[in-house]
Amino acid sequence: MLTLTSVEAQSRFGELIDRSQREPIQVTRRGRPVAYVICDQDMQALNDLSARRAAASNWFAQYSASLAQQQAPDPQALAVLTDADVNQLVHELR
Repeated sequence: MLTLTSVEAQSRFGELIDRSQREPIQVTRRGRPVAYVICDQDMQALNDLSARRAAASNWFAQYSASLAQQQAPDPQALAVLTDADVNQLVHELR
């Protein structure tokens, strides 16, 4: 990954944009990372991943809530996912 200072990024902005189409660019200020420049395709992939994580989290929260509503003889049984549950989660998120 290419690293540029914020001053370099300002003075070479056109090159920064072109280079970001091939690889992410890290921008630093006073030696610390402050920003990353990535291409649109990479940003869309990050957004997609974020949405899939949120969907998985929501599914698990709903699943946990539905288990909590059931009367289970063993409280530890509420925290266990079966193979069928894991398969269902994986297939729902595809």
